[in-house]
Amino acid sequence: MYIAPYVPSPPQVIQRMLNLAELKAGEVFFDLGSGDGRTVIMAAKSFGARAVGVELREDLVKRALSTIYEQSLQDRTTIVNGDMFNVDLTSADVIFLYLTTSANEKVKPKLESELKRGVRIVSHDYEIVGWKPFKVENYCENETLGYPSHTLYLYRKP
Repeated sequence: MYIAPYVPSPPQVIQRMLNLAELKAGEVFFDLGSGDGRTVIMAAKSFGARAVGVELREDLVKRALSTIYEQSLQDRTTIVNGDMFNVDLTSADVIFLYLTTSANEKVKPKLESELKRGVRIVSHDYEIVGWKPFKVENYCENETLGYPSHTLYLYRKP
């Protein structure tokens, strides 16, 4: 079941979100709805995380795997071609979301039941209704626009 469209996050926004989440080398990172794998790749390559992407669309999974092999990151990355609701998140240290508010609402019970205390959840542009963000950042990827073009939400599992 597709719960959100494929809209890739710009690299500068991904970088900012991973910094906001304070992702560290060796941590386990999940991107739910990982698309072409760009976030998973950056988490592994630039931050040294053990990165897992979950994506339903087979064409996007193939694209992600191709890039992962080209960059020799297969030892630090996994791409699951499947439904995020069927993936075990108990090992996660950081969760990345670029879903819609309604999709976040659907995945929220899974996050509440599976995530351990202290896990950081970063969401691009869409809040998780009913959760109080630890931090909200308005981020402008292009200074010439003159206004924030992205809202980044950071949550921590209590």
